[in-house]
Amino acid sequence: MSDTINYGQLMHQAMRRLIAQVLSDVARDGLPGEHHFFITFTTNHPGVDLPDWLRERYPDEMTIVMQEWFKDLTVDDQAFSVTLNFGNQEVPMTIPLDAILTFVDPSVEFGLRFEAAEGENPEPDESPMIEIDDDTDDDATEGDAEVVSLDSFRK
Repeated sequence: MSDTINYGQLMHQAMRRLIAQVLSDVARDGLPGEHHFFITFTTNHPGVDLPDWLRERYPDEMTIVMQEWFKDLTVDDQAFSVTLNFGNQEVPMTIPLDAILTFVDPSVEFGLRFEAAEGENPEPDESPMIEIDDDTDDDATEGDAEVVSLDSFRK
C-alpha cells in the first residue's frame, strides 16, 4: 500500500471512463446536434491497431476527427474501435483509452488533456481541462477523416 493517494491517476482513470461513456452513447445513438470529437492518441502505445502506412506517417501521435462519417464504433472499458475514411479508403482502427492524449468536443468547448504518464500526478496548478478556442476548418471534404493539429486547442 502506498503512503499517499494518487489523485492524479484516479482523476485520469475517471476521465477515461467519461470518454468511454460518451463514445458508448455515440455508438448506440449517434452524434447528437453539432457534437464532434478531435481525439489525439499515441500511435506507438501498446494495443493501438492501425494500418502500417498510417503508423509510418504518424509514428508518435495522431489526431482523428469523428464528425460526419464513421462506422463500426465499439467501446469497452479498455479501448474503442472505429472505422474512419482516409482518402476514400475505409480504415478500421483500435485505440486503447490509455493511449488518448486529448479528447476535445469543440461544439461545446469541452476538452480533456492527459499530460502525466500513467501513474504520475499532474502538476497541481495544471487542470486536465483544455480551454477551447474553436478555430476549426470547415473546408474539410464531407465524409473524410482529417488529421489536424490541436495547437489551436491548447493553452
